[in-house]
Amino acid sequence: MTNRRTFIQQLSLIAASMLAQPLLASTEKHDRSIGLQLYTIRDAMAKDPAGSLAHVSRIGYRELEAATYTGTQKFYGYTPSAYKQLLDQYHLHQVSGHYILGGLEKTARSPLGSIQNGWEKAIEDAHKVGQQYMVCAFLMPNERKTLDDYKKVAALLNKAGEQCHQAGIQFCYHNHNFEFQPIERQIPYELLLKETDPQLVKMEMDIYWVKKAGQDPLRLFAAHPGRFVLWHVKDMDNTPRHFFTEVGHGIIDFKTIFAHAKEAGMQHFFVEQDQCPGDPFVSITESYDYLKKLLA
Repeated sequence: MTNRRTFIQQLSLIAASMLAQPLLASTEKHDRSIGLQLYTIRDAMAKDPAGSLAHVSRIGYRELEAATYTGTQKFYGYTPSAYKQLLDQYHLHQVSGHYILGGLEKTARSPLGSIQNGWEKAIEDAHKVGQQYMVCAFLMPNERKTLDDYKKVAALLNKAGEQCHQAGIQFCYHNHNFEFQPIERQIPYELLLKETDPQLVKMEMDIYWVKKAGQDPLRLFAAHPGRFVLWHVKDMDNTPRHFFTEVGHGIIDFKTIFAHAKEAGMQHFFVEQDQCPGDPFVSITESYDYLKKLLA
């Protein structure tokens, strides 16, 4: 019987040939595939995953990024094989998934399915559903108090990235705005970029949070070309609050940003709206329709 260690070793043989070439040979096909981060419809996914995925498919989305797994080691209540069947039924591909760190050190309270606890199984399960990416989604406040904390995080990301690399999966880090708040006159996000291996740890740029932090996505693309393989396409409204809104309803210049996709290294992007004013399915439809026209 194949155990998990043997499974990872077998994947490494496959990955050796896959990773000898660029992760995806061209962005021409993939930069026109509009993806969805399922966190946007999290309440619907919790109540009725199958019905929610059917609705997403009817809108026109074909690529997904998951927002669950850590803590349950399941995908929206499904085992990897059952979830993959559900995705196939609705002609969907889960390209990526979000995970949490689980602490700067592994403890008894590190949740299953986190980078610190059960990561090998998480990689195995991601492979079973066909994921190409695994993403560290968020750092808890107690994981990012000091620059030394960020250095510890970088080391953990490198280790997680190496494990993913051996299985033919690309590891990434997803930003919010707190990484741009200076600590001891240093920007933690720049530290993460410097301290992580650029091949093992790519970046998923959340464009909204970069702009919310007062940063310029184009400057980051130019400074670190090829590093930003995944994007969260999330718009910002034109109010003093600068809150979330449907893509195309806000003030972010996505036309210009998408013109720099090749420089960024973007391979896939996902619509995300943390909070919607009404029915999230209406919001994701409006975002999809805008992007379809923009990228036509």
